Amino acid sequence: MQMHKQIWDAIDMLAERHGLSPSGLARLAGLDPTTFNRSKRQAANGKLRWPSTESIAKILGATGASMVEFAGLFAARDSAPHGPTAFIPLIGFAQAGSEGYFDDAGFPAGAGWEEIAFPEIGDEHAYALEIAGDSMTPVYRDGERIVVSPAANARRGDRVVTKTLAGEVMAKQLGRMTAKRVELQSLNPAYANRVIELADLAFLHRILWVSQ
Repeated sequence: MQMHKQIWDAIDMLAERHGLSPSGLARLAGLDPTTFNRSKRQAANGKLRWPSTESIAKILGATGASMVEFAGLFAARDSAPHGPTAFIPLIGFAQAGSEGYFDDAGFPAGAGWEEIAFPEIGDEHAYALEIAGDSMTPVYRDGERIVVSPAANARRGDRVVTKTLAGEVMAKQLGRMTAKRVELQSLNPAYANRVIELADLAFLHRILWVSQ
């Protein structure tokens, strides 16, 4: 049953996004570590087993994800072959630092954007960036596309795209955030972590999905 697979895939993707196994995600949410094991997804007689609404609510609370974001993950695995419902703008990661691609609010603007098909995620300003180079490996690799939501709340541990007022664009993991500065942890250990004054930051947007 397709919906059964989509829901379990969304749980797996949520775990992956936070660098966890399904067991690790269950532990984070205070659940039995075996809650999301593959052996729990189908009974010996072939009957499909479904995650409870309580367990989904707990993993959303533990990771800070909203139902809108979870719905985006729900659709993402299955999007390309089955007719996505929206088109979002796409540019190369290097282009994102140039003038004219984002307005003062940090939303996609101007010409030069391509479009890609993607399931509706409830954010009219969502956009995609195509990764170039190795500065974000092993998390994001050259040629992969990440989908970013300006509307999604970003919390510590989330992966984010930031742009400074000087035009530098980075994909990092969000560390501690105070009233004056934000700590950004590099996805590639070969690159240094960063601390940026909020006054020098143009925007900070949460990454929801990456092509595989």
